[in-house]
Amino acid sequence: MTHRYVLHCDKHQQHGNLAATMEEIKKRLFELRQKIKTATTNAGRDSDSVCLVAVTKSQAITKIQEAVAAGQIDFGENYAQELLEHVGIGENLRWHFIGHLQRNKVRQVIDKVSLIHSVDSIDLAREIDKRAAALSKIQPVLIEINLAGEESKSGIAEANLESLITQMNSLDHVLLKGLMTLPPYREEAEESRPFFRRLREIRDAINKRNLYKHPLTELSMGMSQDFEIAIEEGATLLRIGTGIFGERKH
Repeated sequence: MTHRYVLHCDKHQQHGNLAATMEEIKKRLFELRQKIKTATTNAGRDSDSVCLVAVTKSQAITKIQEAVAAGQIDFGENYAQELLEHVGIGENLRWHFIGHLQRNKVRQVIDKVSLIHSVDSIDLAREIDKRAAALSKIQPVLIEINLAGEESKSGIAEANLESLITQMNSLDHVLLKGLMTLPPYREEAEESRPFFRRLREIRDAINKRNLYKHPLTELSMGMSQDFEIAIEEGATLLRIGTGIFGERKH
């Protein structure tokens, strides 16, 4: 009897925890959107100029569903396999691929993503172009730049950026929209500012020199701990995970 009672109580506890988690995600999203609105206003920008991408890396499907129920539309995935698992969660959602993308995974994601944030080589760009051409689509992408030169992170070196952009001009089924970066983790959000500012300066220099066939408009930068600084420096895409969903499952 004792065991049955414990199991019965545990079941109710699980339902209670799930309901609490759902309300917490809804609350976090509301508060986050308010902070984004305040930050954009303070920066003299329109709040519609910033897109919130909810990063679902290693998150439970129930949490993602609650974010959808709370009106979240844009979601970011780091891994092809998780994208395939999550993409059917809701209708009219926009999926962003934000992690390192291997060439042999492009065919798995190309028909599912609205924006690829992490192009870092001409070989990857050409593979995306080939797969997009087969679907008669033009795939929007960003180039990821490793501004800090961290060996543990993906991204092209700034010194190699111009060559990559020049070569991408010839790709008919890839549309370069902007740049992405991930600064080194710091305890103080303000320490991310130089990296965000540099990304904006690089984008502006590319446009001034007309290096690409179209002007670049997007800057994917800013996460849970530093998104307000990123907004001040011109971010148009924020990648936020734990600030919405809490800690990841393991």
